[in-house]
Amino acid sequence: MSHRDERAFERPSLRPPGVRPLSAPGQNGVDYEHRVDFERLRRYRLSRAQAALDASDCGAFLLFDFYNIRYTTQTWIGGALGDKMIRYALLRRGHDPILWDFGSAVRHHKLYSDWVPSDNYRAGFLGFRGAVAPDGAGLMVDAVAEIKSLLTEAGLADSPLGVDIVEPPFLFELQRQGITVADAQQHMLDARVIKSPDEIMLLNQAAAMVDGVYQDIVGALRPGVRENEIVALANKRLYEYGSDQVEAINAISGERCNPHPHNFTDRIIRPGDQAFFDIIHSYNGYRTCYYRTFGVGWATGSQRDAYQRAREWMDTALDAIKPGVGSDQVAAVLPKAQDFGFDDELSAFGLQFAHGLGLGLHERPIISRLNSMKDPVELQVGMVFAMETYCPASDGVSAARIEEEVVVTDYGTEILTRFPAQELFVTNAY
Repeated sequence: MSHRDERAFERPSLRPPGVRPLSAPGQNGVDYEHRVDFERLRRYRLSRAQAALDASDCGAFLLFDFYNIRYTTQTWIGGALGDKMIRYALLRRGHDPILWDFGSAVRHHKLYSDWVPSDNYRAGFLGFRGAVAPDGAGLMVDAVAEIKSLLTEAGLADSPLGVDIVEPPFLFELQRQGITVADAQQHMLDARVIKSPDEIMLLNQAAAMVDGVYQDIVGALRPGVRENEIVALANKRLYEYGSDQVEAINAISGERCNPHPHNFTDRIIRPGDQAFFDIIHSYNGYRTCYYRTFGVGWATGSQRDAYQRAREWMDTALDAIKPGVGSDQVAAVLPKAQDFGFDDELSAFGLQFAHGLGLGLHERPIISRLNSMKDPVELQVGMVFAMETYCPASDGVSAARIEEEVVVTDYGTEILTRFPAQELFVTNAY
């Protein structure tokens, strides 16, 4: 990349004169700059969830989704329990949320997380997804009885209870005790779709961390290094930066690029390989999904052509994104499945699409030819999503993968992902 004109990596900015770009300030709290205001962030998220509840037909939301729990209760205890379905929160109309949490985490919340009444932090355990049999210790029976009493106390016993995700035995127990169940996930995703300035700043800080990791990858990406070593490097660097969860690192090289396997192996990277990476992590809960593609040592004409086409698809999609535009209009400019070797849109899903980013990796909007033509949504200021393109090369094994994180603004878009991607970046060129 040395000796190239840096203007090759610039996209024209639609930012009006005098409007400052989105900032990614230092991560520590200081007294001399405006940075993330976490109290304001907590108020915003809870107010959005309460407004979504009030607009629904439900009397309360019962939340098991880790991201919905964090959004409403402002708590986090780590990813190891994220798929165990033992933490749950109840949000009732006109009341503070109640959280049932794991073990000593409840004591910690009472000491350090005082934004809801102390009595609203309660010990809870539902059996580790069936490791304790649902009909054995009576854990689910007791939990549902407690929830029902809280709904009755609030005068909500006759209203539907919205639930986001649930284990079948828990759902059956809710029904057995006479509670009408509705879908809360749609309402919660609607609440989370518009990001506040604090959320956007956290997303930008998370992306800045990955900018730095890609600089480290450029230095390390040479023949003889293995895919898993790049994954180890990225994990180490992200946790040093302050990541609170590295969800996944995809590392794909050589003949593994086409078809895209969405994982990493111990493959040794070779001269002339094309290699792409996806770095998925969160900072203070806010995630990245950030692909970049490199040539290792050199790049062939076939590889460069594939990259140029993937970049053209990306730029066309980015140019289509504006507030008020329908997601179907953006999807319409993306290549059809048949344009890059697939029979139909379902088979090609995930290669040319956009997905919302926030506390979750896949939020709203989801923009693709598979779903957006039938069920379009209007793009709004404050939406943040990752746009992805993929192009297989004519050599039959290489492929280019690009991803940009996009903020919808009142003047168009801002791109959070800053590592150069307008041209194929060749590392350690010979």
